[in-house]
Amino acid sequence: MHRLIRARGLSEPISHYSDAVLAGRTVYVSGQAAVDGQGKLVGAGDVVAQTRQVLENMKLALAAAGATLDDVVKVTVYLADRDDRPRVNEVRKEYFKANKPASTLIEINRFAIEGMLVEIEAIAVLPGEPAR
Repeated sequence: MHRLIRARGLSEPISHYSDAVLAGRTVYVSGQAAVDGQGKLVGAGDVVAQTRQVLENMKLALAAAGATLDDVVKVTVYLADRDDRPRVNEVRKEYFKANKPASTLIEINRFAIEGMLVEIEAIAVLPGEPAR
């Protein structure tokens, strides 16, 4: 049993997916793009600004499922240029603080939205009893 999550404040999905899916106590957050609530790219050419927007969007998706960044256990980071990893990592430290989720980094040559430099998806686990 699972519940589809639509987060207030995020732009409409660009294809057939949910912002997140809650399955038991596990929250699967779709890859978050550096777009504002109207779907416009934020931080063109600036991987740090884009990473901040991605993580702000992730916070909205997590909150809609009853989770926070502290509940994240795994992230997958997609970068247009793996040399941006140190800059992205500094932003991740700001947002995740003491939490150090398992992580995979993948360099890709093209994103769904032109101008994107980073996309991050996540898995979180809610504390307590399974959601109903």
